[in-house]
Amino acid sequence: MAPRAAPPRFGPLQLALAAAGAAAAALDVCADGWVAAEYARNGRPGRAALALGLLVAASVATQACSWFWIRSDPPALRPDLHPWLLAALHLLQLGFLFRCLHALKVGWKVCWAKAEEEEEQSRMAFLSHDISMLRLFETFLENTPQLTLLLYVILQTNKAEPSQGLGICTAFLCVAWSLLDYHQSLRSFLQDKYELSLGSSVVYFLWNFFLICPRILAVALFALLWPYGVAVHFPLVWLAMFLWVSLQGTDFMESPGPEQLYRAMVAVILYFSWFNVAQGRTLYRSIIYHGFILVDSALLVLSWLWCRSPSDEHAYLIPVVAAALPCYLLGLALRVTYYKWLHPNVRAQQEGGYDEVDANGRSNGLEFRSLSVPDLVNRRMQRLAQTQFPISRPAAQRFLNGATAAESAV
Repeated sequence: MAPRAAPPRFGPLQLALAAAGAAAAALDVCADGWVAAEYARNGRPGRAALALGLLVAASVATQACSWFWIRSDPPALRPDLHPWLLAALHLLQLGFLFRCLHALKVGWKVCWAKAEEEEEQSRMAFLSHDISMLRLFETFLENTPQLTLLLYVILQTNKAEPSQGLGICTAFLCVAWSLLDYHQSLRSFLQDKYELSLGSSVVYFLWNFFLICPRILAVALFALLWPYGVAVHFPLVWLAMFLWVSLQGTDFMESPGPEQLYRAMVAVILYFSWFNVAQGRTLYRSIIYHGFILVDSALLVLSWLWCRSPSDEHAYLIPVVAAALPCYLLGLALRVTYYKWLHPNVRAQQEGGYDEVDANGRSNGLEFRSLSVPDLVNRRMQRLAQTQFPISRPAAQRFLNGATAAESAV
């Protein structure tokens, strides 16, 4: 059996980053509230209601997901609060904030109270993994729709208020933070030699950035001519994505009901960006997805170009629209670059780690951590890590052995 490995160490730098992430989330909520207040003050109650509605809908879905996780977690990993108080915090939409503050408290203990025991490190890793996933959900359920709304309002009025500028900056900051934090969280399940490097982080962010921006622009341009058309377009695409995710047979949550909530949230993410949810080769799924999004976005932009008035004051957008396709193709090229040279699979291939598991008779043999405290491993995120990073058969067997040991210990 492979030697047991300690969890990734949580140090002062990680504590500072966790605090910065919590502060950025709080700043984003304040910025969204400011934007909504400005809409109401300027006589735009519909926009104010939409901005607040996006904020509330994202918060409710995130809080529900957080509550389901707490209920399914082992008692030793739950916060030391009475269940009714935890339920009240989530009903008041404070569950995610409480998680962040609780993680900072545990992180401070780990960093400064000389809590070097592996159990404390594993507990902190567990908390960090859940926060990174919840942050990703909230980002794509609230920040990306808010970005689209802000861009639509700015294009319609041909001016940007200070509140809108702050909203765009904080939204982009949260998107960048959540993407990198999520990917780093998944990589933490791999052994240290697969640690995410600075170059990998930059390329990973850039290819997501160059793919998301043209999508947001296309939806905003379509809304310029048909604001209510987006209310038809989004549900149709969301439903298609929801069915696609369901057909892939996800098993992220612990029961069927919450699993439907997870699939619904993933469908919203897929409206804007690629998100892998199933094990196996992703090449064909990725081609289908990006082909669909490219055609859909092109139709939205072409509708705007075809139906806009020749005397339209938005003629300055035509060069921007012309740059959208190269931007998307650049994003795809950077994604290919990442998977060709920077993905952990490349390191595994260079080391000769193969196993006969797919149609080609070869598969990457990435090495996952095999922790000595298996019941403190975040199984939800570990399953997602396995969808992102193919695992060799011996490593999979070690993972199953660890899961069996955890279940027998509970």
